[in-house]
Amino acid sequence: MTQAGQHIAVIGAGLMGHGIALTFARAGHRVSVTDPMADMLASCLARIAESLALLGADADEVSGALNRVNLAPDLATAVHNADVVFEAAPEKLELKQRIFADIEAHASADAILASNTSVIQISKIMGGLSGRHRALGTHWWNPPHMIPLVEVVKTEWTDPDLAQRMFDLLAQAGKTPAMVEKDVPGFIGNRLQHALWREAISLVENGICDAETVDNVVKASFGRRLAVLGPLENADLVGLELTQNIHTQVLFDLEGSSTPSPYLQKMRDAGRSGMAAGAGLRDWKPGDLEETKARVAEHLRKLEAILPN
Repeated sequence: MTQAGQHIAVIGAGLMGHGIALTFARAGHRVSVTDPMADMLASCLARIAESLALLGADADEVSGALNRVNLAPDLATAVHNADVVFEAAPEKLELKQRIFADIEAHASADAILASNTSVIQISKIMGGLSGRHRALGTHWWNPPHMIPLVEVVKTEWTDPDLAQRMFDLLAQAGKTPAMVEKDVPGFIGNRLQHALWREAISLVENGICDAETVDNVVKASFGRRLAVLGPLENADLVGLELTQNIHTQVLFDLEGSSTPSPYLQKMRDAGRSGMAAGAGLRDWKPGDLEETKARVAEHLRKLEAILPN
């Protein structure tokens, strides 16, 4: 099977699902999308067109991509004869398990089955399947059509050749795939991200600084170079002796809790649930949510123009 011109099925037409569909349609694949929510499915093509326009696609490219996307009325229709199936349902284990039981009942026996999840172990989602060798995880980052990374997660049962086929398919579609060899919670990216968040919350909880200061420090220091200098590159750049010496002086005092900070529950109990509510770890004004999303999207577009994937 060649990597070009495959039939891709996407289960879920929300933010993640429409971005996954967009990515493969733009790369020349036939895509079938379905969603149990009729309004979400009906608006899928319009949202794909809008996202492509924001990415700078011209009218011909938008039209070509949309012509390769089919809105399927149900899951069985979407996965029929699909070469690869991506599930993009909400982060609920039992829901994903039910969806994959349905997918396995209707998809071709040789179709690759992939779950898009941020942190749930793939083996928990796929453990009940009879064809576990063809099941794996693909963690797309939000927004999926703008963030290059997709983590390809193997379970103990995954056929390595099928995992490599998925890796190659994603690379051909313009993504930056990363192979995750062990199925651990959070995979690679979210383990790194939430280790940072845990320390950031601890700094505020312990009165070392306020939340805005944490964000300013990250954005005005190492955050600026992370897009071009990874943490282990940086360790090698400064030298492992200095890295080891710094760890000796600071690691013992970092937050090491294995449970969520009680400070988060305190904020929630006070009605401070996040930006959409007007308050979370920081205070927010009306319009900040939309402005922040637009600012992030514009930043990602600029990065796309100057950085390799």
